[in-house]
Amino acid sequence: MLLKSKKEEMIKELEEAIKESKSLVFLNFHGMKVSDETKLRSDLREQGVNYKVSRKTLLKRALALKAEGEIPELGGEVSIAYSKDATASPREIYNFQKTHKGLLNILGGIFEGKFVNAAYMMEIATIPSKEVLLSKLAWLFKSPMQRFALAVSEVAKKKGASA
Repeated sequence: MLLKSKKEEMIKELEEAIKESKSLVFLNFHGMKVSDETKLRSDLREQGVNYKVSRKTLLKRALALKAEGEIPELGGEVSIAYSKDATASPREIYNFQKTHKGLLNILGGIFEGKFVNAAYMMEIATIPSKEVLLSKLAWLFKSPMQRFALAVSEVAKKKGASA
């Protein structure tokens, strides 16, 4: 049994994490081995995502009045992943799920100040990172210019050949 002071300290840590993060993912990690959890923590840390295991009752207290809507059903053993980047935490959990099937289940989360369900968090998880989106945008701008340059070049060749 935890002392009341320890519980209050844990709630304060959770509240701080919730306040500082742009997005937060609720996870069920039932049956995860210590080695898998160590790998998860390491992968998340590399991407600037924090991970914390919590008791459901303490988490629910910390979540009180922190977001709009209704808290998703938090079944099983619960942990949270959170980040200052709005899409990083769901994306990195999703990436871990792809390589470690059945170890983690997304239960829902908080996004833009609202509680959201698991399906919504999965949609957010599949949004590419900012760097990937910027490179795709640059490619889209570059592609028409390349085609135009090739067309001009071909026209110049034909005019040079006919002269």
